[in-house]
Amino acid sequence: MAIKITDECINCDACISECPNNAIYEPDNEWALSDETSLSGTVTSPSTGEEMDADEKQEPKSDEFYFIVTDKCTECKGFHDEPQCASVCPVDCCVPDEDHEETEEQLLAKKAWLHGE
Repeated sequence: MAIKITDECINCDACISECPNNAIYEPDNEWALSDETSLSGTVTSPSTGEEMDADEKQEPKSDEFYFIVTDKCTECKGFHDEPQCASVCPVDCCVPDEDHEETEEQLLAKKAWLHGE
């Protein structure tokens, strides 16, 4: 299951540097799958099978709060024992995203996809 940031976020900046996948973005910032990953050009999502341009800038998911890009979130599997964003969040607003449940195997496959392993 991916992690999401709730509207209780105070934009403290604690989580952003903790994410090994660069899945967390500041409010109102465009993002791309290729940002600090090995992805480039046309890629196929391991979770949806959808083809997408990894370099294409996407609209911000929030203009008020930090946000997590689901396609890049692996709950830190393969890096840490627990999601680092949640462990450093002072207001506990980094929570499991019940709309994006994934197994550990799927999360590890996503990690490998993001980092060219």
